[in-house]
Amino acid sequence: MNEINTIVSDIKKGSIKPIYFLMGEEPYYIDQISNFIENNILDEAEKGFNQVVMYGRDTSIEEIVSSAKRFPMMAEKQVIIVKEAQDLNRQIEKLVSYAENPQPSTVLVINYKYKKLDKRKKLHKTIAKSGVIFESKKLYENQVADWIRRVLSGKKYKIEPKAAQMLVEFLGTDLSKIANELNKLILILPKETIISDYHIEENIGISKDFNNFELLKAIGTKNILKANRIINYFVENPKNNPIVMTISLLNNFFTKLLLFHGLQNKAKDAVSKSLGVSYYFVDDYYTAAKSYPMRKVAQVISFLREADVNSKGVGANLTQEDILKELIFKIMH
Repeated sequence: MNEINTIVSDIKKGSIKPIYFLMGEEPYYIDQISNFIENNILDEAEKGFNQVVMYGRDTSIEEIVSSAKRFPMMAEKQVIIVKEAQDLNRQIEKLVSYAENPQPSTVLVINYKYKKLDKRKKLHKTIAKSGVIFESKKLYENQVADWIRRVLSGKKYKIEPKAAQMLVEFLGTDLSKIANELNKLILILPKETIISDYHIEENIGISKDFNNFELLKAIGTKNILKANRIINYFVENPKNNPIVMTISLLNNFFTKLLLFHGLQNKAKDAVSKSLGVSYYFVDDYYTAAKSYPMRKVAQVISFLREADVNSKGVGANLTQEDILKELIFKIMH
């Protein structure tokens, strides 16, 4: 976030580099920086002649360089944005000669999603001298809830831990999807609102009572009745509650519970750091550890592996409903 703020701040101050090479596994930040450049360097009158958007699959490095070497018309700068530039990965090193002597009046933006330049090669070293190389790294699942809180805080909102976790479990680590849902909430709710699970259910459509978060709590506390109610809801609403996601989250929880059993230091701060979970959710592991000793946890992980294989059509010929109900029975008995 600090690196992004620096890039944006420098552009606002007029300190604009000739090349911005935006790369990495997380497309959200690449789009954010690229869109900012697209919308802010030239005014509307200048864009008609001096702003070009190209796509990697439809162009070549030679065409990009040719466009970049042109002079702007009735403006100080021209902006060339190459989207989906990862489609040019086999020829991307051909940019070296241009990067060695970039046109000062051109702002060349390369969106190189899901890939990154080899730091050992000449192109990376050359662009690093003349322009900006930004690597957008994928967030781990346990980092996304904190990201949600930071984004909302910057817009004068807060969010309860459970509500943030519901978004993570429903949307995964796709920051673009999460940002879209947060924007919906911001349009509806007044500033200073503390976003709760109720707001998530009402405005995004994720049930606050029947979700994987509540299923984990029910399993962890050995609340068989509640767990079965949630499973029945999942069976009736399979599109919003895919079995693959449920198995994945359960596997993640029990894998961390196995690590919890092996920790020598079980202070909350140490557990939070060691397991990579929010401090708010550490109590769930203390509770579950009482009901699931290490030997049982290892057994549960084997149940989950078997269910995962069956859910993909391998092995026993079971329906998704049968797999889920049998899995929960095995875990909780």
